[in-house]
This record gives sequence, structure tokens and C-alpha cells, in this order.
Amino acid sequence: MRFADLHIHTHFSDGTYSPERLVEEAIGADLSCIAITDHDNISGIAPAIRAAGGRLEVLSGIEMTAERDGVEIHVLGYLIDDTHKPFLAMLKKMQEVRVRRIHEMCRKLQHLHMPVDPQEIFDLAEPGSVGRLHVARVLVNKGYVATTGEAFVRFIGDKGPAYVAKFKMTPKEAIQWIRRVGGIPVLAHPYLLPSNIVIEDFVKDGIMGIEAYYSEHTESQRNEFEKMADKFGLLVTGGSDCHGEAKNEAKIGRVHLPYVYVEKLKEVQCRLKS
Repeated sequence: MRFADLHIHTHFSDGTYSPERLVEEAIGADLSCIAITDHDNISGIAPAIRAAGGRLEVLSGIEMTAERDGVEIHVLGYLIDDTHKPFLAMLKKMQEVRVRRIHEMCRKLQHLHMPVDPQEIFDLAEPGSVGRLHVARVLVNKGYVATTGEAFVRFIGDKGPAYVAKFKMTPKEAIQWIRRVGGIPVLAHPYLLPSNIVIEDFVKDGIMGIEAYYSEHTESQRNEFEKMADKFGLLVTGGSDCHGEAKNEAKIGRVHLPYVYVEKLKEVQCRLKS
């Protein structure tokens, strides 16, 4: 039986592994297919495809950041056109917002008596998109917290005193962008949604799939999300959310998504194009 991992981050966002290393890790995990889904960044796709050289199927993907009712929402996009110029221009704007966000977070951390030079964070993020996980890793390096998880819980999570919202895109806008570049929009890690935000909201916005298989979903949660997918006519996807050494509990291949779900993604995209 063939398996896939459709949620993987490279060092072009907040992962620690290069696309080339991730390809080798995936082959070692006996996967047939992966998707590169960096945060608001598509730079890791082409090098992963080159590194795979036909040994592994690599799908183009992205994880776009949106916000609803003050809650950060992630929308995965699969089989996207990563050469679409207006899309690339929008992503460039998002990267500029990310940089400004880091400066503001550092100002808030300074007020909390935890001085951090923004350049330390940018250096750690090279060559990719800078994000909160890079801030968390610097806080660990400086001894302000013991783990990246503690950094999120105490300081930089959505309710933390050093949190700064980023690019103000709605889930509907993220979904529309993904559809515009020929992709399939999928709601990422739905277990993180607060009780006041429901799947129906995203269905109305045009979401086409739900990430039922996920490294932090229990079996009962996975079953629940599969039932939701069936109820609303959504595709099912899944992945580890691998970030390399930055998230040791989510190693590549920890989630084995049956390849039949990849085939269904492709079938839907073909119907959309025809």
C-alpha cells in the first residue's frame, strides 16, 4: 500500500531541514508522496522536486495564514501553480509584513524584560519566512524559556502578551487565492479551532477539504473529522506537520495518509480545470 505525508515545512519557512534532506527523510520513511507546505512561501517546492528526481512524488503546496474573530487560521493549498505572478507578488507582501511583525514582537518582549535583537531571529530564519517558531527558538537559546512550547503558551501564542497579529487575510480570501492559482484549499489541523468557530463557516467560504489525518489528532478526532468531510462533501487529507528538529514530535512520515486520498485530490483538480 502507498502512503503520503501532505504537510511538511522546509527551512524556507519555520522548518529546520532543507528540501533535499526532507526528500531523503521521506524516502527513508517509505513514503510515495509528499507535499511541501511552507508558511506563505513556495520557495521549497522546486528544489524538492529536483532532489526527488522521480524517486518520490512531490506535490506543490502552501500553508496560508488567515484570521477569523481574532483566531489564526491556516489554510493548506495543494497542486497550486507556483509561477503565478500576482500570487507571488501577494506572498512577497506577506513576507514584508512578517518582518515588521518580528520587530513589534521584540518591542513587546523588551517590555517584558526579555530583550531580543530582531536580527538574531532573522539570522535563524534564513533563508526562509520568519515566524513565531523562530522567535520561540531564540527565547529558548537565551534561556528565557525551557521549550518552544513554553514560549507559545506564556508569551507568543495567540493570547500571549507578546503576540502580534500578522497579515490580515480572511480565510475566504486565502481560499480564493488558492483557487485562483488552480489549487485545492484544505482546512489545516482542525482540532485547534475554538468552539465558537465551526466547520460550516469554512464550507461557506469555499473550503474543499479537511486535514483529518494529523500528528496531534487522536483516532477519535480523526474519525470525527472524516465524518464531517463526508457530511459536507469535503476531501480528506493529512500529514505530520513536520518542522524537522523544531518540532520533534512530528517527524516526517509519522502520519501515513493512504495514497487514495492523493488520487482524489488530483481527480477534483482535473474536474475543476475541465
